[in-house]
Amino acid sequence: MDFPKDDLKWFGEGFDGFPKKLPEDVVEYIIYIIDTRLSDIQTRERLQAFQRSFKQLEKKFLKEYIWQRESLKLELVREEGRWLLKGRTNYGDSVADEWLIVWLLRELSKEFKDAWIRIYDTDGEFLLIEAANALPKWLNPEVAENRVWISNHRLLIVPLGKEETDPAPLIMKRALKILDDTPARPQHYPKVEKEAFHRLHNYPATIAENQHHATLPLPRKVAHILHTNPSYIAPVVEAFYLRDPISIRLLQPVKSKIPLMFTPEDFVEVSVRFTKVLYAQLLGQQWSPPPPWDSALEKLVGDGHGAEKAEVGVKVAAGMQILLSHSIFALNKPVREIALLLEDLENHDDTLPTNMEIAAWPKREDNEEWLNIDFAEFEKELEGKGNSSTKGFGDKSAQDNLKKMVERFNDFLADDEADHKGATELDPMDIDNDSDAGERGWDDPETDDSDGEHSQEGNAQASKASTNNDAKTKPTPKPQLRKDTDNADASEDEEADAEYAEYEATYGKFMTLSAAEKALLTDEARILALEQDAEQEEDEEIKKLTEAMEAELFGHGALNLNAKPDRSHGKGLLSNGSSKGKGKAKLEEISEDEEDEDEEDDVLDEDYNLADNMLKAFKGQAGMAGPAGNMMKAMGVQFPRDADDEIKSGGAGGKGKEKAGSERTWRDLLID
Repeated sequence: MDFPKDDLKWFGEGFDGFPKKLPEDVVEYIIYIIDTRLSDIQTRERLQAFQRSFKQLEKKFLKEYIWQRESLKLELVREEGRWLLKGRTNYGDSVADEWLIVWLLRELSKEFKDAWIRIYDTDGEFLLIEAANALPKWLNPEVAENRVWISNHRLLIVPLGKEETDPAPLIMKRALKILDDTPARPQHYPKVEKEAFHRLHNYPATIAENQHHATLPLPRKVAHILHTNPSYIAPVVEAFYLRDPISIRLLQPVKSKIPLMFTPEDFVEVSVRFTKVLYAQLLGQQWSPPPPWDSALEKLVGDGHGAEKAEVGVKVAAGMQILLSHSIFALNKPVREIALLLEDLENHDDTLPTNMEIAAWPKREDNEEWLNIDFAEFEKELEGKGNSSTKGFGDKSAQDNLKKMVERFNDFLADDEADHKGATELDPMDIDNDSDAGERGWDDPETDDSDGEHSQEGNAQASKASTNNDAKTKPTPKPQLRKDTDNADASEDEEADAEYAEYEATYGKFMTLSAAEKALLTDEARILALEQDAEQEEDEEIKKLTEAMEAELFGHGALNLNAKPDRSHGKGLLSNGSSKGKGKAKLEEISEDEEDEDEEDDVLDEDYNLADNMLKAFKGQAGMAGPAGNMMKAMGVQFPRDADDEIKSGGAGGKGKEKAGSERTWRDLLID
């Protein structure tokens, strides 16, 4: 099983510390000033000017903005001999906070043209993820680190260099050296930039659209704290949203034995500012309030407050109580600030607002239609049939994001060169780069049988060439059948259109199913695919095992059923003109009977192999006692000495005659 690489070097491999990875829902940003003409002090002053410009931009656009968890912070630090601005923001469930940071830094890059900004989150280069549909092929997650920068309001990418024979992510030190030495090297891809920043085209108007105001009944003390600083609503909602059994116990003074700081009484109606994410989190929580919160909710409904708004008000008050009483929030900055406000109230340095003062506070009630999702319109958007003139299915930004997603999906389906991994180029094997049929002297196999007349002519030419060896005839290339080819192409197009129409119909039916039915079909398809993969792997293993066994058997000659001796019949040990034994008679009989020739040859070959092996074994004894001699002696057969040994031990003449005699004796023994 393959595990994901974590780039961790162990102690025997040059351990350099544990790999650094951002926590979940965190975005990090770094700002460098790249200008070789500036001294170290001037670079620092330039970064401080960047900080001041950010403060002005923040006052202009973020005066009433509520961050989900943390705001954008730029700290001046020095790393590896360089001054830089660095910050990290936990945006929680509000992705809008992350894109707001991108917009702010991008806007500042217009003023500071020598600033180079890098921004990334837990997923890495999320700007490239957003622009995945337009990226060049070489730019993949394995090489993208430290290559993506924002400068002068543009998205710039450091391309692969000639020295990078093995593509890999850039280390920050190498990336900064490239920007110092060759600031013109990073390339601008307009399509990539358009896709990466498509969420920012409605800014800064989107900042205000992300807010939601609701008029709620709240305890007077809670109303006073939220009026003092409306941003406190974010930690209050999060404390309620992430409540645990201890939090629920802290809401019940009977069980916890701790008095409530914010008792659910003395309710006043005030306007509270949320972000849309915070309001949706609070509204969507299913909660059965414990005593005394349940009785307070019943009283609010009885006094004429709407049940939904009354429940949200009680949730806000309960969240404030959890935030101030639970130990896990004790070190949070908003908790310390709220504690100081409560201390001022206890010391009478401050007083709670009166009814007249609260009535003078501005009240605002925003439309909640963005919470209502028309699933019919949602399905139309998924099918790419949404109508901009209609009401839509929910939030405007959500509609735009969904339309963008559907548009990309349709572009992918319309790409004929795309597969499950994305759009790809043609494989080199898909290109027909063979030589022309007329030049190579033969026809393509797929057109050989397209016309019977031409096939007969080709056969006639082949037979003529085989009967006349001296004549050298060059086959004529077959003419192109344009009409048949056009008809075949047309039929293929019709089949493709029919398959696509069937796919569209099936896809439409699938989209009309419920979520449970879709999940069931998806699970069944996954199980079927796993079964098919398992069967295919099993077949491949069996095929490999069979091939290995066959190769081994062939290597040992076990499958060579028609093996013949190297020498032909009638020669060697079994041929002698002066010998008329059973062997020769058998050979003559076999030559007369052609039907049983192969079978008899096999029998003769076995006799020959047995005798040849026995003689070789006897020769290997070198005149000494051995298994071959003993075996034959037991059967009453006495082998003579080998004539080769006699030649080596004696001279020519008479010895030669003895050799001939000994050879005849061996043949007679073999034939007998």
